[in-house]
Amino acid sequence: MLREEDKKLIKKLFDEKLKNNVKIIFFTQNLNCDYCYDTERILNEISELSDKIKVEKYNFITDSQKAEKWNVDKTPAIIITDEEENIKGIRYFGIPAGYEFSSLIEDIIMVSSNESGLSERVINKLSKIQNKTHIMIFVTPTCPYCPRAVRTAHKFALENPNIISDMIEAIEFPDLADRYFVQAVPKIVINDNVSFEGALPDEMFLEYVLKAQEDNYASS
Repeated sequence: MLREEDKKLIKKLFDEKLKNNVKIIFFTQNLNCDYCYDTERILNEISELSDKIKVEKYNFITDSQKAEKWNVDKTPAIIITDEEENIKGIRYFGIPAGYEFSSLIEDIIMVSSNESGLSERVINKLSKIQNKTHIMIFVTPTCPYCPRAVRTAHKFALENPNIISDMIEAIEFPDLADRYFVQAVPKIVINDNVSFEGALPDEMFLEYVLKAQEDNYASS
């Protein structure tokens, strides 16, 4: 799946940037999953580029207890976590192809270093979020702006364990895209009650997350 020149560049990057071991939890199934095979190939080729990366593969049907543990309800599913599985909110549903491949590589490096790169101001605001927060980022492989939105949401998930951030490939999950009226990407949906389109700066993105907290509180 990866060209040899790309493998060399990624290996060099991993050699320079990876600090701690990273575990990639991958859920697949044999039926009704057009991109599971190609997703697995991508993950296997990436893991071969560093001994700090380990892929754990599970079958969505036969390993249902694992799927329930990780709250996985569709495939292909990828969760990037640390060796002890403490990080649970950095997730991909759909093949990380096209522009989203860069998000996958950068997320692996981020988890390995355990550093989001967010400003202290943003981190302080994120630390105040105490309620479970679900962020969905609808993308397509040809969208050049989508990785920025995905990376911001995944940075939030690294900093706050109450946040779960899902990249969702809209073409692979059309029913889900229809449910949330995805007409342009990236489209971000937070807790089902706040949404916006576009790749916003970290602080502006965070304001929508905080608004979702307020709306949830007001409706409770």
